[in-house]
Amino acid sequence: MAGIGIDVAAISRFGTALERNPGLAERLFTPDELRGPSGARRATASLAARFAAKEAVAKCLGAPGGLRWHDVEVRTAPGGRPVLRVRGTAAALAAGLGITSWQLSLTHDADVASAVVVAS
Repeated sequence: MAGIGIDVAAISRFGTALERNPGLAERLFTPDELRGPSGARRATASLAARFAAKEAVAKCLGAPGGLRWHDVEVRTAPGGRPVLRVRGTAAALAAGLGITSWQLSLTHDADVASAVVVAS
């Protein structure tokens, strides 16, 4: 294992930030992340969990500056399991650390969303 990261987000606070800042969702998430399998916009809880995943990846990489939000993408594998797609700045840092594999777990309940990322 090369790194582990965990992050939590208050769903209501995250939702308020999205409402107050037009365009924030598009700066944080790729179009695929913003839309669920049905094509409808994802619920705030789901987006908060995805944001937590991006933060958890940053922690696995040593919390460097300069990471681009779109370079860490949470995708949905067949069957619904969340998976990470890491490219650009994040992929370059991961390669430098010898990271070739990512595992991701997301959850949300009540007003908390969280993500755990294991890099190896």
